[in-house]
Amino acid sequence: MTSSPATADLPDALRRLPRTIVMVGLMGAGKSAIGRRLAQRLGLPFVDADAEIERAAGQTIEEMFAAHGEAYFRDGERRVIARLLADPVHVLSTGGGAFMDAETRRVIAERGISVWLRAPLDVLLRRTARRTNRPLLKGRDPTEVLTKLMELRYPVYAQANVVVDSTDGPPEQTVQRVLDGLAAHIEGRRKAAGAG
Repeated sequence: MTSSPATADLPDALRRLPRTIVMVGLMGAGKSAIGRRLAQRLGLPFVDADAEIERAAGQTIEEMFAAHGEAYFRDGERRVIARLLADPVHVLSTGGGAFMDAETRRVIAERGISVWLRAPLDVLLRRTARRTNRPLLKGRDPTEVLTKLMELRYPVYAQANVVVDSTDGPPEQTVQRVLDGLAAHIEGRRKAAGAG
């Protein structure tokens, strides 16, 4: 990665990222919004896995769920994320269920650095209410669905390399927390490798 005005103030650990940064978390956590800003700060490309899945399938995620079901979508998601993680280092935003797949988690652990954007229920409800193309919320009570997803997914998301709280404050604050968490994680790995 070449240094630019945007990356000039970054610690050394973040100027030579060894792996793709993979954003994980529930719908509405800010994976795409924060991921885009993070990529800009790091001078890296941003890739949205959901957009890549739609491009590969030639239909929207909503259409895939309706026509083929969730299992079909998850299979395509697994393959697309594995392919994207073979690309040069970038920032990758994944769908809310991607990290729940054991094979996808394994590939992310091998080739990426996972960042969980952890958001409270009220924040998720406000953010998901802005968009109507959430297949898991279609025709259901968002509070009930999101509460169940939090119970099911948060213990798995907690396996991410870096955990950052996604709040309603300015996005730049969340981006800075991600940068701080990444720097600490990378330094920790380097020290562990040096000690071994």
